[in-house]
Amino acid sequence: MNSLQEKNNKVFISGEIVTEAEFSHEVYGEGFYEMNVLVKRLSGQGDILPVTVSERLISDKSLGVGVTINALGQFRSYNKLVDGKSKLMLTVFVRELLDEAPVRNPNSIVLTGYICKPPVYRTTPFNREIADILIAVNRSYNKSDYIPCIAWGRNARFAKNLAVGEKIAISGRIQSREYQKRVNDDEVRTLTAYEVSISKLAAYDNAENFDVEEEFSLLGFLTPEIKENIYSE
Repeated sequence: MNSLQEKNNKVFISGEIVTEAEFSHEVYGEGFYEMNVLVKRLSGQGDILPVTVSERLISDKSLGVGVTINALGQFRSYNKLVDGKSKLMLTVFVRELLDEAPVRNPNSIVLTGYICKPPVYRTTPFNREIADILIAVNRSYNKSDYIPCIAWGRNARFAKNLAVGEKIAISGRIQSREYQKRVNDDEVRTLTAYEVSISKLAAYDNAENFDVEEEFSLLGFLTPEIKENIYSE
């Protein structure tokens, strides 16, 4: 297995379970369950994030509503048929449950991936600069996760000039955001979008401006193997 593909998508979340675990699917006889977890921001606001966890990790644990979990994993995407249309779904895929939080930040993500389509740059009525970015993050077995990201300020100005296919490194947090969608003339639905709010961003071949090593260190992920893959192909 390619070690770079193992290390290019790392997430840590710490939060309170707010929905009961429900069976999702089975792969090679291993069952997976989904739940929602409330992860508080440093500001005190919260994001309710979808989490997928293997029955193997929770078989000896009591993970009901109100329980706090500390999880290491990846931010993954998959396609699901909704109302007859294929929809991109996102989830925190748990690889390990920890007894204690190893870092102070309860919501951290580090990704390296490729720009999938031209970034969309815009300004708000209050002149805040924003850029929407879609990143393809390679996974093992020739799979990829498609992760929507949002950049602000100078990161947005940098992102608007990125070309499709360019490789970038980012760090930030996963956020949830409600929005309204008109289904027909009589119905408007409130839906939830998930995306990575970028705090640091750099072209992958310009690591000195990003300090990827520091980002991995903050999450407790830095190993000699990761260091080797950060600075070499």
